Amino acid sequence: MPRAPRIWFPGAIYHIIQRGNDQQNIFRKDGDRIWFLKTVKEVKKEMLFKVFLYVLMDNHYHMTIEASGNHISEIMHSINSTYAIRFNKKYQRKGHLFQGRFKGILVDRDTYLLELSRYIHLNPVKAGVVNNPEDYKWSSYGYYIGKEKDSLVDTELVLSQFQSAFKDEHKIYEDFVNEKLKQAIEEEDWLRIHIRRQRFLGGKNFIKMILKKAPDPFLR
Repeated sequence: MPRAPRIWFPGAIYHIIQRGNDQQNIFRKDGDRIWFLKTVKEVKKEMLFKVFLYVLMDNHYHMTIEASGNHISEIMHSINSTYAIRFNKKYQRKGHLFQGRFKGILVDRDTYLLELSRYIHLNPVKAGVVNNPEDYKWSSYGYYIGKEKDSLVDTELVLSQFQSAFKDEHKIYEDFVNEKLKQAIEEEDWLRIHIRRQRFLGGKNFIKMILKKAPDPFLR
């Protein structure tokens, strides 16, 4: 049975999850993560999309992308294939680096993107890698608290919800994330709780709107 085509439309936001084949590490050293982020930047120059969020763990990564000019499948194929070729050449290995095709979850920017950002930035804490998200170098958290700035991450959409005349938006966002810091390890996985039909982060009205854009009736 053929795989269902991806639902795509200009401006769609996807939460991407990509795991290593057979749970193997896709990042063995910090240099690999540097190469991956460089690859994303290179692809951004060729294709029209925004990166809102990311976290690079050892055997998987999370990334949230707004795909405007190119289909999300084209974007992810370019990122993953380019990085995999570099990785295999570096470590003199053959075969698939990634486990199947990426998981692309459509996200409601109005109600779920903010919570998703906190989930992503607390991922290393929940995994027991660090005690504070600020201590994990390989995520977009530094951009959101004002410690990192370059062309890779677009923080405007999320931080616009924290604008205040009395307090810096970066500090307000940091406080927002830290609200869940103590519960991060104990609480059930936020994404697993809120994902619908394995491909949506949004309410019923959002899902209805998205399904009207589905390229094939059987997706509905």
